[in-house]
Amino acid sequence: MTDIVISTQNLHKYYGSRDQQVHALKGLDLSIEEGEVVGIMGPSGCGKTTLLNCLSGLDSIDDGNILIQGRTLTDLNDDQLSELRAKKMGFVFQTYNLLPVLSAVENVELPLLVSGFSAKEARHRALQKLSEVDLEDWQHHLPGELSGGERQRVTLARALVNDPAIVWADEPTGNLDSQNEKVIMDLLTNLNKSNNQTFVIVTHSAYVGGRTNRIIQMKDGEIV
Repeated sequence: MTDIVISTQNLHKYYGSRDQQVHALKGLDLSIEEGEVVGIMGPSGCGKTTLLNCLSGLDSIDDGNILIQGRTLTDLNDDQLSELRAKKMGFVFQTYNLLPVLSAVENVELPLLVSGFSAKEARHRALQKLSEVDLEDWQHHLPGELSGGERQRVTLARALVNDPAIVWADEPTGNLDSQNEKVIMDLLTNLNKSNNQTFVIVTHSAYVGGRTNRIIQMKDGEIV
């Protein structure tokens, strides 16, 4: 039997003041199994990124429940949430979020150094991940010296360096041309198969959606 790694019950999220309240997520129920690659799709403003931020504990919820690997997120304090993200989760953003003054390998090893790994172990793991995304030869290049596709591969290596159970990706190919989009999705699906990691991908791209195991379609804060 496959384990459920992510589940929600009756998930609600509101934004704004009492006078002007936006009901961003309206009673969502979902479950995602270990090792699935799931796409979250729907029109702009339908709540896709809000859902991703709530599931990953980056944003709080107003009602309902989120369970990650059997742990209820609302039961965790800020320190416990930070620890869960650092040890069990990886993040890939459309805007790369790489530090421009650090080389590729320094960007990738940074989460490990912050988590208390030794410099030697962090460098070893970072180089391992860069080789998995075919960028070992570019380890000393700064982000500004890399193409968009290469920068996104560095971001992917950084997201995977702590061997997370879950990788959250928000429009991971949004800034890429179709050729680089294919490269990133090939990498992602190969990594998913070899490591049995769970990927949850917010995307507008029909191509990316087509490469997932399953699509969660959203509209107006609801799953349709």
